[in-house]
Amino acid sequence: MPLAPQNLPRPGGPVFLADGGLETTLVFLEGIELPCFAAFPLVLSDEGLQRLERYFVPYLRTAVERKVGFVLDTPTWRANADWGGKLGFSPRAIADANRRSVAWAAGLGAAFATPDTTIVINGVVGPRGDGYQPGIRMSGDEARHYHAPQIEALREAGADMVTAVTMTYPDEAIGIVRAASAAGAPVAVSFTVETDGKLPSGDTLGAAIERVDRETAGGPLYYMINCAHPSHFEAAVATGEPWTARIGGVRANASAKSHAELDEAQTLDAGDPVDLGERYLGLCRHLTKMSVLGGCCGTDHRHIVAICDAVLRHPGG
Repeated sequence: MPLAPQNLPRPGGPVFLADGGLETTLVFLEGIELPCFAAFPLVLSDEGLQRLERYFVPYLRTAVERKVGFVLDTPTWRANADWGGKLGFSPRAIADANRRSVAWAAGLGAAFATPDTTIVINGVVGPRGDGYQPGIRMSGDEARHYHAPQIEALREAGADMVTAVTMTYPDEAIGIVRAASAAGAPVAVSFTVETDGKLPSGDTLGAAIERVDRETAGGPLYYMINCAHPSHFEAAVATGEPWTARIGGVRANASAKSHAELDEAQTLDAGDPVDLGERYLGLCRHLTKMSVLGGCCGTDHRHIVAICDAVLRHPGG
C-alpha cells in the first residue's frame, strides 16, 4: 500500500536523501553498456537487478546511518514509448518493465526501512526528448496523453509517488502533473537548467514553476532542480521570490560543464564532492524549504555523503 501523503517528502519537511547519477555511474564507472542511456532493461534479468542493488545499497545504508529518509527511484527515466520503442520494446513490454521496477524497488526498500528512515518508492518519469533540449514540444494535453501509460503502470504497481525528472519546458511538466492527478499519484516536478539558470526552452525557472502551478492548481507536491551544477542556478534562486519556496529538492551535477559539453564528454567529470556539499549548504540560505538531497550526472555515493553531512550541519538541517 502506498505511503500516506504526510509521510512523503515536502518543502520544509524532514530530510530525504536520494541517489547520485545512476546512468553515469553504471556507464563510466562500472563499464556497463546502456543503449540510449536507459537503465530500465536491467530489471529484466537477475544480473541487472543485482547491479542495481549494488548501486543503491550504499545510499540506503547512509540514510539509515544518518537517520533520514530516502527517495528510492525506479530506473525508469527512459521507460516511455519513444525511448522504449528505440530499444525494441512494445508498449506492453514497457509497461511490464515499469511494474517490475516498482516491485524491485519496493522489495529493496522494505529491507532498509526503519522508524527513523522512511523509504519512498518514487516512480521516475523522464522526458519524451533527450533531457538536454526540448526537441519536439507537446502541449499539456498531448503530454498528459503521452505519459499516462507509464504513470498508470507505476502507480498501479504501488509507487508511492512519481517525479517528472529533467523537464526542459513547462508544457510537458503540466501534462505529467495532470496525468498523475488522474492516476491518483502524488507528483513532483524537476526542471533542468542551462548555465544561465534558464530552462533549455528559454523559460526562467520562476516562470516555469509559476506556470505549472497556475495551470495545475498547484498540483505538484514540490519542485526540484536536477542535471545542473549549483553554479548554474544559484543566482536564479537567490531572489527570494515566492516561487523559490516551492523548491523542495536539488539533484545537481558534479560537473560545472554545460549540457552540450557533457553530451560530448568521453570521460566522467566527478568534480569535487566536498565542494559540492558546501555548495548545497550555500543553497540552503536561499532554498529554505529544500529537503530532498541527491545528485545527478557524475555524482556517486561520495557526493551524497558530503552533501548530507554538509546540509545536516545547517541549523535547519
